[in-house]
Amino acid sequence: MSTKTTYPRGASPVASACARGLFGWLPLVAVAIFGAASAQANSVPLYSFSYSDGEGPQAGLVEGSDGNFYGTTYQGGTSNAGTVFKITSGGSLTTLYSFSGSRAYPYAALVQGGDGAFYGTTSANGGTVFKITSGGSLTTLHSFNFSDGYAPLVGLVQGDDSDFYGTTFSGGASNAGTVFKITSGGSLTTLHVFSGGSDGKNSVAVLMQGSDGNFYGTTSQGGAGNAGTVFKITSGGSLTTLYSFNDTDGANPRAGLVQGSDGSFYGTTSQGGASDAGTVFTITSGGSLTTLYSFNDTDGANPQGLVQGSDGNFFGTTITGGASDVGTVFKITSAGNLTTLYDFNYTDGANPPAGLVQGSDGNFYGTTSAGGAGNAGTVFKITVAPTNADQCRNGGWATFTSPRTFKNQGDCIRFVKTGK
Repeated sequence: MSTKTTYPRGASPVASACARGLFGWLPLVAVAIFGAASAQANSVPLYSFSYSDGEGPQAGLVEGSDGNFYGTTYQGGTSNAGTVFKITSGGSLTTLYSFSGSRAYPYAALVQGGDGAFYGTTSANGGTVFKITSGGSLTTLHSFNFSDGYAPLVGLVQGDDSDFYGTTFSGGASNAGTVFKITSGGSLTTLHVFSGGSDGKNSVAVLMQGSDGNFYGTTSQGGAGNAGTVFKITSGGSLTTLYSFNDTDGANPRAGLVQGSDGSFYGTTSQGGASDAGTVFTITSGGSLTTLYSFNDTDGANPQGLVQGSDGNFFGTTITGGASDVGTVFKITSAGNLTTLYDFNYTDGANPPAGLVQGSDGNFYGTTSAGGAGNAGTVFKITVAPTNADQCRNGGWATFTSPRTFKNQGDCIRFVKTGK
């Protein structure tokens, strides 16, 4: 039997969870049926969580300067309040920190600062900003108090001024969330307080700094159509709403944007579009939006963030949909041509809650919030087949394991040309 995870119209997945109470959030998972994976890519389960070492990761990974990957789990650990972990590309995991008490439930990914430390947020009791060393020494930098924001559900981005920028889901004067910046020493400045109206509300997406120096992000609700917005904000706090979604072109974006090599921004909405299963879109810095693709459940539903791969394509995940209705990995061109690379089947993980990161080895890494051997989520690696001859040259052929390993450069190029 299969059941589909759906979200109330006009509410983001996180907003639906929050409706159950800030201290009662549950990982975004679905009950699954079992199915076969797509042959477009090879998924390698690197690690299955087992509660004591973490449960239900709700965020993606970051590759540290040491070549390891770092992430968080929302629950599990010694106090069942979440963890920070590091994992090698070979799957050896170390729990760096287990949260407890008021410093609990990290919902977001980490970012490595220029000082080598990792910075992140927790969501419980208003939430905090923290930093942690690669050795596991954690320092709480700021505790939110509602007036300056409440419940940061996304990670931070370090600006070119060395400060960190982020958002809170709620709090502030209108209880619609805030945009803030914080120094590595913990000095926080509120840059914008969302009104809940035309400027949006309830941001659940990490910011990104564009090549123009401005920061770009999304809100999951609010705007002219009350279906979410895309905005830009200066480091001084001047916010401009670039676009308001209207359901037909997407609704409830819950992932950040990525700036493509063409200068445009690319992102996803978790709902809306032709089949109300979410969309992929591109938008200019001036606010001109084009819907590139509408998901239809069979190819995935509720898409998460994108990353541009070294081949120029964009790669992402969907929380649900696909062959087993527990999520997919996909790639999409800048023109909107989408390929489903992998369908999760629960035994190898289920419900990937966030986007991917491309490692220095060329493979893509991510997490699932459920499934795996312990039914507590997984860390996985996706290897994608070469699509052009240049990827085979200069030793590139040796990095591919999908759909098979190659003997040499010529063997790899032959596969590109013939598919054999």
